[in-house]
Amino acid sequence: MNTNLPIDVLGLGCVAVDDLVYVDSYPPADAKVPVSRTERQCGGLTATALVAATRLGARCAYAGVTGTDELSSFALNAMAAEGVVLKHTQRLPEARVVHSFIVVDSTQRTRTIFANLSGAIGAGPAWPDPEVIRSARVLFVDQFGLPGMIRAATIARDAGKPVVGDLENPDQPGFTKLLSLVDHLIVSESFALRITSQSDISRALHELQSDRRSVVVITAGTKGCWFSGEETDGCVRHQPAFAVDAVDTTGCGDVFHGAYAAGLALGIPLEHRILRASAAAALKATLPGGQAGIPNNATVETFLRDRSPNFSP
Repeated sequence: MNTNLPIDVLGLGCVAVDDLVYVDSYPPADAKVPVSRTERQCGGLTATALVAATRLGARCAYAGVTGTDELSSFALNAMAAEGVVLKHTQRLPEARVVHSFIVVDSTQRTRTIFANLSGAIGAGPAWPDPEVIRSARVLFVDQFGLPGMIRAATIARDAGKPVVGDLENPDQPGFTKLLSLVDHLIVSESFALRITSQSDISRALHELQSDRRSVVVITAGTKGCWFSGEETDGCVRHQPAFAVDAVDTTGCGDVFHGAYAAGLALGIPLEHRILRASAAAALKATLPGGQAGIPNNATVETFLRDRSPNFSP
């Protein structure tokens, strides 16, 4: 692999190791239930988004901060195996990745996440070099290492590079500043309604739009997603969710973000990249695990040809 090729999507944030525990049904307190199976996977908002973007044809790199411990090595090895470039990653003895235990209810098809965030840094406060950030076609940010995220997003926006954001916690100090720097904002329905104090998705979407923001997307699970931006002349459009037999929804939102970032970096028009992101997230839900179920580009295109008669790659 030529690691000197241009970077399509650069991520700095959350990397995790997910230990998945599958049970027939989520137990009540003090219960003792059999486990049908367990497995360990790489996870995390940014790591999963980068793997999704890579499988969909984008060249991705991780430039955040991880540890030198076994869990960090496991996560980085998994990302490297997917083709994510790691030459800009910083590894520090005191750092860690997020370690999550995820209980998957096989009957209700839900998952409960217990996350240990101790030592997780994400974006370093002065890492990576500004030229690495400027070299990427798209910067992907979350809230892990928020001061470093604000620095990176500022550098990217000053260089005219788009910033795709996956934000979850409005109470974190510095959130408002990072939010203002994200020009491709993709958030969940509940989060959008909370931060805008609106009760309607369309109103929330319009409130999140601004002169410095190119696109806003609000995802709503089985209801699909609503989006607006420069390519829709500010009009709100709706993309219905694809009906699938969902097995495990772990990581579906992260896959949507990664697929969108890949489409943006590769120059795919807005409505088409929303369609691809929706398909990728739906296909991920049909398979267990956060990253193991992420589809590749050929699978997404076959799915869309079957489901969308007017689709053309």
